[in-house]
Amino acid sequence: MQVTGEILVEKDVEIGIFGGTGIYDSGLLKDAQEIIIDTPFGKPSDSITVGTFKGRKMAFLPRHGKKHTIPPHMINYKANIWAFKELGVTRIIAPSAVGSLKEEIEPGHFALPTQFLDFTKSRNGSFSENGRVIHISVAEPFCTELQSVILKVANEQNFNIHKNCTYVCIEGPRFSTKAESKFYRTINADIIGMTLVPECQLAREAQMCYASISTVTDYDVWAEKPVTAKEVLETLSKNVERTKNVLSNLIDKIPKIRSCSCSKALEEAEF
Repeated sequence: MQVTGEILVEKDVEIGIFGGTGIYDSGLLKDAQEIIIDTPFGKPSDSITVGTFKGRKMAFLPRHGKKHTIPPHMINYKANIWAFKELGVTRIIAPSAVGSLKEEIEPGHFALPTQFLDFTKSRNGSFSENGRVIHISVAEPFCTELQSVILKVANEQNFNIHKNCTYVCIEGPRFSTKAESKFYRTINADIIGMTLVPECQLAREAQMCYASISTVTDYDVWAEKPVTAKEVLETLSKNVERTKNVLSNLIDKIPKIRSCSCSKALEEAEF
């Protein structure tokens, strides 16, 4: 790892946040400093902001870059996860923007994915290479401990949050055709996006806790309402502060000692 910046970086960062579309600066961190990390897999999406919030050491990285210059299919997911791991991050909270595949999951609501369907095509989704074989279990892809805290905070704030959602991850950067969108509904998916995979499975390989908070920006094209980037950004801009509010109330409720199984993900995964 090569680190450049004005501070000596130690592996003492506890919580990492991947900023999704519309969230390019967490706005939460005190004594914040930016660092640049080079990884064996290339550069992460941008510099990483490291600081403290409510006594917890945190890192923030916008997955599309601060100016949203990286499309979802070109994000260096392996470098992003590796960089967080090198900083000591054990828990990742990942806000993202999604479309809805269900009438009751309305734009402006939040969704908590607990399963995913992978329809990506060209992404490198594993650290398993160069003679190292990893068969990681993603039967339960997300950290249940983190999810329970997210759900509790969202309910306390009376946000409309849909739990136990299945997230369809598509390659992007294009949106779905009507035929594709209608097909995803037939397989009982709830929301659709472009960034969850392989981000969540790489976090599992790295034995890091991972949970996504999805902001519903639109109905996918099945609803006969063609999706536009402008529509997505308008809805996101209304929800950014609510997302940050969830994050700010979430941090001090996360247990300092992990009681989940995420830290033991490799015990039965390697040959």
